[in-house]
Amino acid sequence: MLRAYSNLPSIASPAISICALKLSLCPPQSSSSRRIATTFAPSLSQTLISSKRFLPIMDHPYPRASASHSTGSSHDAGRELLVQHLLVKEEDKDLLFELQKRLVRGEDLSDLAVEYSVCPSKDEGGMLGWVRKGQMVPEFEEAAFNAPLNKVVKCKTQFGWHLLQVLSEREESVLEDIQPEELHAKLQDPVFLEDAQFIDVREPHEVERASLSGFQVFPLQQFGSWGPEITTKLDPQKDTYVLCHHGMRSLQVAKWLQTQGFRKIYNIAGGIHAYAVKADQSIPTY
Repeated sequence: MLRAYSNLPSIASPAISICALKLSLCPPQSSSSRRIATTFAPSLSQTLISSKRFLPIMDHPYPRASASHSTGSSHDAGRELLVQHLLVKEEDKDLLFELQKRLVRGEDLSDLAVEYSVCPSKDEGGMLGWVRKGQMVPEFEEAAFNAPLNKVVKCKTQFGWHLLQVLSEREESVLEDIQPEELHAKLQDPVFLEDAQFIDVREPHEVERASLSGFQVFPLQQFGSWGPEITTKLDPQKDTYVLCHHGMRSLQVAKWLQTQGFRKIYNIAGGIHAYAVKADQSIPTY
């Protein structure tokens, strides 16, 4: 049986959180806006932060948008937008107008964000990464989901004036649990083995004790060696199955893979321990 996670916001899980990959979008004067959740394994979150591979989006300091705030179509619920923006204080209207003129003259929004934005995302050129409905304050969400691709639009929120640009859009990715028994049945099909890809995020000493054939090993504690190049090592368009000991580390990585553009990810519920107990008792437990 599968359990779908496709409608979960990226900060929903109490056990893990994509917040470890993202910064809040708000003026740097707020100490809470600088807070980065650390529910990922410290080595993963710190590596992501130090390598600047994370993509900041709006988070806890912002009220969640609801359906009553949204003016988009029902199709928006399945869309994700790649957004960058620049934020200036509400009173800095002269600066806002000057920046708009410079954009009209052909300057790049990301370059201006680095120099003038008061949002922590300025360090990433204003990049907010892939966002979906329910992750942004209502005014920003309405502007983003109604903006033409690549056109810079203006909106005002409680944090100031935003100049935002939607760079791309895609259908929202899906994360699901898969039970060990179902995975075991699928693994008997050669076509399935050819069409899917499998990763084991346990440490090498764990893999030596128990493993499943066909799984590539990407140890979570060695994230810095493979994380930045994950889309060259794996195909984001293929169904991706993630395994660990009990299913928690794999869920961390599965949620992160969503942020990297992987379209369909399966977390193996209960990890290799549950697989050994429920599906294949020839595999050792530890």
